[in-house]
Amino acid sequence: MNRPTKKLRLGTAIAVGAVLALGASCGSDNDDSASGDNDNKKSSSEDCKVKDFPDVKGDGTFTVGTLLPQTGSLAFLGPPEFAAVELAVNDMNAAGGVLDKKVKLVNSDSGDAQNPIASQSVDSLINKKADVVLGAASSSVSLLVIDKITSEGMVEMSPANTSDQFSTYCDSGLYFRTAPPDTLQGRVLADTIIEDGNATVGIMALQDAYGTGLADHVEENVTAANAEVVEKVIYDPKAPSYSTEVSTIKAKDPEAIVLIGFDETKKIIPELVKQGIGPDTKKIYLVDGNLSDFSKDFEAGTMGPNVKGSLPGVAATGELKKKLATVNPKLKDWSYAAESYDGTVLMGLAAIAAESDAGPALAKELVGVSRDGTKCTTFKECKDLLADGEDIDYDGFSGPVDFLPNGDPGTAYIGIYQYKPDGTYEFVKASQGEISADDVS
Repeated sequence: MNRPTKKLRLGTAIAVGAVLALGASCGSDNDDSASGDNDNKKSSSEDCKVKDFPDVKGDGTFTVGTLLPQTGSLAFLGPPEFAAVELAVNDMNAAGGVLDKKVKLVNSDSGDAQNPIASQSVDSLINKKADVVLGAASSSVSLLVIDKITSEGMVEMSPANTSDQFSTYCDSGLYFRTAPPDTLQGRVLADTIIEDGNATVGIMALQDAYGTGLADHVEENVTAANAEVVEKVIYDPKAPSYSTEVSTIKAKDPEAIVLIGFDETKKIIPELVKQGIGPDTKKIYLVDGNLSDFSKDFEAGTMGPNVKGSLPGVAATGELKKKLATVNPKLKDWSYAAESYDGTVLMGLAAIAAESDAGPALAKELVGVSRDGTKCTTFKECKDLLADGEDIDYDGFSGPVDFLPNGDPGTAYIGIYQYKPDGTYEFVKASQGEISADDVS
């Protein structure tokens, strides 16, 4: 069921209440602090040698392993992602499973880039015969373990990796993601900053592949819009305090401050307030790594009308939230839930199309089941079409995925969210963009 992928064009973004033009360009993140001296990161996918996996046959039971944050700086993203994968497995099994057997689920903790638990977790998933790995959430964590995963012939499907490094990574065709590269998020966030009337911008970003890469894209697009990035501070996410970094930003007195970080945001926001450049005086912009419910962390009024954030993907629908509540009724955040659900379902459909649970075999079908065939929106509907010999195009809760040959989604959304004074946030608009194969090669 392998089909040639037609060339996509850069699309016009469709926003709720606005029309926003998006472009995506090939970019590389030169910060290798998370991955070390990694020989697999190439400037062009043509430099890669695709590995054969003659000994990876599969055992007939499609086994999904998760590598998602139970601990660490992105632990707040774990609950919706774990719940979404479990929901997808439940839905697949309710429809008769994959390859006439129940789908098996094995969970593990990814931790974060400062915690070496991810490698141990991958070892555990290998020992438990996982065919595919759903995760990691952190780009830096994935860079630590992608070679270990793909060298075993396992597919890695991330619902949240956005670093540009993965667009040209030598992964033997085994790495996919349902979240778009940061070329899109950087463009949409920059456009939002400019639309809000800011002419000068300060950027604070954590030192890792995700932080520095996204900071570069924001800076590039802010500058292209004839605004000025007056200061860019790259900080250590393990620092005990951030008074010096905040002072550096304060000295340049920007109208807007972009904060690209993780859990350390809980320390940085109070420091901004302490130095008089908090949300009460400056417009603050967060990103997917720190777009979180701060209602229990800050006093009421700390956040509010001057704080916005961006998040790749779509806002969870009422239907998805209702279904997720059957798995985890305590969920209050749904970040990357749609992308986790759809990534899991797509791998299950690819296994059916390949008639094999072996990672290399199903990987060859992932592009095919995501685009160009008969539209279907549930696992059962798509499975029935496959049984009838139909070519399918699965569009789930995250919308069209349309994988490119390199594993990037060809179509993606970026959501913009507005914080309320109580520290929670609400959806404002979403922008859709298309990425062509030429833009990531």
